[in-house]
This record gives sequence, structure tokens and C-alpha cells, in this order.
Amino acid sequence: MKQTVFKVPKMDCPSEESMIRMKLSDYSAIKKLAFDIPNRMLTVWHEGKAEEVQQAILSLNFGGEIVSSVEVEEQVFAQEDGQSKLLWSVLIINFVFFLVEMTFGWFSQSMGLISDSLDMLADSFVYGISLFAVGKSVALKKKVAKTAGVFQIVLALVGFIEVLRRFFGAEEYPDFKWMIGISFLALLANWYCLVLLQKSKNNNEAHMQASMIFTSNDIVINIGVMLAGVLVYFTHTMYPDLIIGAIVFLIVLKGAFNILKLSK
Repeated sequence: MKQTVFKVPKMDCPSEESMIRMKLSDYSAIKKLAFDIPNRMLTVWHEGKAEEVQQAILSLNFGGEIVSSVEVEEQVFAQEDGQSKLLWSVLIINFVFFLVEMTFGWFSQSMGLISDSLDMLADSFVYGISLFAVGKSVALKKKVAKTAGVFQIVLALVGFIEVLRRFFGAEEYPDFKWMIGISFLALLANWYCLVLLQKSKNNNEAHMQASMIFTSNDIVINIGVMLAGVLVYFTHTMYPDLIIGAIVFLIVLKGAFNILKLSK
């Protein structure tokens, strides 16, 4: 068995990790992956040539320089059933709060809540596609990735159009109380997900650490929407809500284009 270390320069968030995991899931020669996102490093335990793994990584346009490749003794790798169950829990929480924030976002006329709901949906897509990838055919995985990516892009673009419509003349004024209240509940949900991930016995593994980074980023967005709600109250304008909405829509679009890379 070989242990090959890759430098992946554009792997800077858990979304890229999920893309790589799904891309490499078809290679039966690969036994285990270990991600070090802060240092942009990926360690692969595999049979066969390292160059074959490298080509798969390079196809995602994240880069993929071979740092080292050495022979190691055959290892037995533990099943990750516990991690899968945990990630399913996080996925379900994210999807439920997508529905909650979307509903109250429209009700309160808040683009911040609507964009945050799409970010929760994007997280659900990333976790869901990674879990769905196990044991599925290449064609089916690509179809699911393309459908999810296109759907996410359409929603984000509709959101941008609505932001522009409101900015250039619409008079919808967001209800700051719902913005702050629902965002606070979403923050609690993400905090709970973070606690679950931290309590996992495998929380020192790079994959679980990446998921914690993902959830921590969501908490930052929740706080951003809450602050926008406070600014709406003090400024008596809708602009703080539109600004935070536009920023989060950009984050959602970036994630969608990363998902679409898997359908090529």
C-alpha cells in the first residue's frame, strides 16, 4: 500500500473537501483519505499509481501536486458508520432550518433571512451529496450533483434579482424583530450541531474538523444577520438587510459552482 501526500492549493474550505471525497469515491484502490484544510494538504492511502489519484484531483481544478509517495504496511481502517449518522443529524438540522428561515424570511420581508436559509440548504446539499456518494454509480452521482448545483444557482440568482429590485425602488421594509429572533434560533441550531461534532469520538479527524469549520462559518453568518437586524432598527432603512443578503448569496453561488464541478 502507498501513502501519498498531495498539496491542493485551492482546497480552502469543507466544500472543496466534500467535492474531492465524492470524486475519489469511485476508486476502489483508495482505502482512506485524511484532509488538512488549513495547510491545503491531502493524504491518501491507496493501491496502484499515485498519478492516477492525482489526475482525479486535478480534474476538479483545485490543484494537486504530489508532495511525497511512500510504501507503507497494509492497514485496517475502521468503518465510519458513527460519523455518517452524526453527519445525517447535522444535515437534517440544516434542512429543517432552511425551511424555517425561508418561511419567516418571506413573511418578514428579510433578504438576510432568505439568503441565510439558502446557505443552510447549501450545507445540506454538501453533506447530502457526500453521504449519497457511497456505493453509487458515477453517472448517478454526477446527475445528482448537477441537479443540486443548478437548483442552488437558480435560487441564489432569484435572490440577487430581488435584492436589486428592493435596492432600486421597492419599499419592502424588513421586520427586524423576526430577523434577530429567527437568526438567533438558527445560531442555536448551528451551535448544537457544533457541540455534536465536538463531542464525537472522531472529532480529531480532519474530516470532522472540516465539518466543524463549516458549522462555525454558519454561526458567523447567523450573527451577521442578527447585526443587520439591529442596524435596520437603528437606521430605519432596509440597506443593512440587503447588504448581508447579497453577501450570503455570493457565498451560496460559490458553493453551487463547486458542486457543479462534479457533474463534468
